[in-house]
Amino acid sequence: MNRDDAKNVLLLYRPATADVADPQMAEALVLVKQDAELGRWFNEYCARQEVLRAKFRAIPVPAGLKEQIISEQAVREKIIPWRRNMVLTAVAAVVVVSFVLAAFWFQPRPGDNTLAIYQNRMVGVALRGYAMDLATNNSEQIRAFLNQNHAPADYVLPAPLKKVALTGCAVESWQGTRVSMICFRTGKPLPPGQAGDLWLFVVDRASVKNAPAAGPPQLAKVNALLTATWTQGDKLYLLGTAGDEQTLRQLL
Repeated sequence: MNRDDAKNVLLLYRPATADVADPQMAEALVLVKQDAELGRWFNEYCARQEVLRAKFRAIPVPAGLKEQIISEQAVREKIIPWRRNMVLTAVAAVVVVSFVLAAFWFQPRPGDNTLAIYQNRMVGVALRGYAMDLATNNSEQIRAFLNQNHAPADYVLPAPLKKVALTGCAVESWQGTRVSMICFRTGKPLPPGQAGDLWLFVVDRASVKNAPAAGPPQLAKVNALLTATWTQGDKLYLLGTAGDEQTLRQLL
């Protein structure tokens, strides 16, 4: 088994299951320990899967779902055997394809770790809507939560930004590295259901190609947000808001 064969097998790996008893899976896992490059790929793949699982687990169960399943069970039992088999087969196929596609979509590709792509990805998180992993205005609770989830927690906020109201935080993923997303509210009127209008993303500088050197923040328009990007120590900071340039500069 070569490295590419092992990757194809490991895309179906599920931690803490009987997968390790499969001969091909066992062989691939042995190769992980022997091949440093494959080991790095496998660790990043497992980290991305953990993020996906966490997001799936965070999806709330709709009210009344249990009762709906029970009430529909009687109807399902009346489906003639051949049709039921077709439905189950189709569902199984969709699940398998979904996992394969998810593994493909989240697999890093060469050139995907540039600053421009990072900025677009993080701004996309803010614009598409997000679920905060922790909703609080307590800065110490936010740092403790991020630290427990292996995301950057030793970030340094600009003095003006420390005065802005916090609303919570979330842990995002970038190239197998965890990103801290700290959410703020400037006090301006917000659309219904929107918890904040200012977002700070913090990631290890080494994970982003062509990250700026230490110096003044670089301002740029990324999609619908005005952003400021700067490096301090070993961290890369990205601050985004829908406000104007003067407002953003006053927060730096």
